[in-house]
Amino acid sequence: MKNLIFGLMAIAAFTFAACNSNSEKEADNHQSMENAEHQTADGNANIKEIKASFTDVDPKVASSIKQIIDHYIHVKTALSNDDDKEAASGSEAMAAVMGQLDKSALTAEQAALYNQNEADLKEHAEHIAENVGNIKHQREHFVMMSEDIYALVKGFGAGRTLYNAHCPMASDNEGAMWLTEANEIRNPYFGSKMLKCGSVKEVIN
Repeated sequence: MKNLIFGLMAIAAFTFAACNSNSEKEADNHQSMENAEHQTADGNANIKEIKASFTDVDPKVASSIKQIIDHYIHVKTALSNDDDKEAASGSEAMAAVMGQLDKSALTAEQAALYNQNEADLKEHAEHIAENVGNIKHQREHFVMMSEDIYALVKGFGAGRTLYNAHCPMASDNEGAMWLTEANEIRNPYFGSKMLKCGSVKEVIN
């Protein structure tokens, strides 16, 4: 009888220990899931931060660069919304501002960077402006426009925080980047077809 009682007590103790162990494991797993969700919600762990190179930009130049970037954001937003007419309007405005930028206020280093991108940027702006009704062609030029704008922003800044986003499926699956004013994905290369395709890679201040 005593052996039976001791046996039952041993089984009960073992069962309690096993249940307690499982409860701890479940708690650990739950905590791990919460931590993972918290990391995902923050979303900034793998985003690289970039500072503009030039710290001595003339105020008039800085104002013109900011306007160019603002019109670029206009184009980006229009393409995200599948709006070819607004994309053309933003590009026309961008080209106009570029024609008014006072190059005499640029340092030699700043002039080298600006001149390196100016002609291409104007060409892409003109193509987008002239192709209302052909959003596919507009988006092809927006790929290259984005690269030129990215180079200017890294040098001069944008007067605001911008994010460098990337879509691996754009440009016939070669991938393409764009700049956005918000830390969210609204894809200008696919619009409503795949609005959330892509990820933020960098933040530029």
